[in-house]
Amino acid sequence: MADPYADFAELREERPVFFDEPTGQWIVSRYADVNALLRDRRLGRTYLHVATHEEFGHVPDAEFLRPFWDLIRAGMLDMEPPVHTRLRRLVSKAFTARMVEELRPMVRGLAEELAAGLVAGGGGDLLAEFAEPLPVNVIAEMLGVPAEDRPLLRPWSADICGMFELNPAPDAQRAAVAAAVEFSAYLRELARARASEPRDDLISALAQVVDEGDRLTEDELVGTCVLLLNAGHEATVNITGNGWWSLFRNPGELERLRGDHSLIPSAVEELMRYDTSAPMFERWILEDISVAGVDIPRGDEVALLFASANRDPAVFAEPDRLDLGRDPNPHISFGLGIHYCLGAPLARIELAESFGALLRAAPRLSLIEEPEWKPGFVLRGLKALHVAV
Repeated sequence: MADPYADFAELREERPVFFDEPTGQWIVSRYADVNALLRDRRLGRTYLHVATHEEFGHVPDAEFLRPFWDLIRAGMLDMEPPVHTRLRRLVSKAFTARMVEELRPMVRGLAEELAAGLVAGGGGDLLAEFAEPLPVNVIAEMLGVPAEDRPLLRPWSADICGMFELNPAPDAQRAAVAAAVEFSAYLRELARARASEPRDDLISALAQVVDEGDRLTEDELVGTCVLLLNAGHEATVNITGNGWWSLFRNPGELERLRGDHSLIPSAVEELMRYDTSAPMFERWILEDISVAGVDIPRGDEVALLFASANRDPAVFAEPDRLDLGRDPNPHISFGLGIHYCLGAPLARIELAESFGALLRAAPRLSLIEEPEWKPGFVLRGLKALHVAV
């Protein structure tokens, strides 16, 4: 967990495509193969639009998990065309580039406020006191969640995302179901209130968006809001923590950034590449394919190692070196193809403003102790990051 990159290098060199018995997945580690498969429509995030669980050799979902899967499958990440195409088109009409850019002053203000709090306390856990509150408050502000309800969002998001790890424990499954039920009920009530009395927020916009007579169902609206929170929150927190840990381990590059804040945009891209916060994404094989000379049959699952692809020397010169000015930097941390992250522009704004705020408020920010990693691999991040100012 702490440093998987030597193992990834060995996989790329010796076993770029292989079947992993413990997880029942085909592991794909080279950039060219991951890139191609993300764009290949013979693969899908789901198979339920073309087959049943039984037809793909799987047992149906446990009945107690139904509330969780009903919520998750109402979001576009777990859909395929033509339903995905329709939903993404509708959401894009409300979640526009202009709307996202207009959030920048609000994001900067929140980041500066949190950075000032960290400094006033003489330091602390950068994750708990800075990285975690920022994206939750940004997304809550964007959606229109009242301030008094925002403490509910982080626990719901964390519990739901616990289900995305490989073989989640029974307790994690039950927690995810409970969070899905509570979060869904909360958002339905809020969406209905905004539909009758719209405000200047994304939930109101999603409730009102119409395209050629088509509009979002309530399930789709709720699923979209949950996806925005989970994807936008968990990944951004981990990128921030992993990024600062990378900077502390590379003091020369940290000093370079302190001396030239114009590097922040390229530094954000490089930090996402260097220690990827979402190291692996899965896809189902909808038609027989061949990858690097290896035949993979319909019904099997592939695990695409984004973190390995982002360190592939066939694409990145000196891939194990942190270079905050790296150009070009075609990392795939936001995915590719039709499932490319819809929230990428917002994530880039949040990350640029958060790094900028800390660099200005705490120019000598330093590490107190080496951090420990959480046990998860699908979402990879630190337990804490204790710093002094």
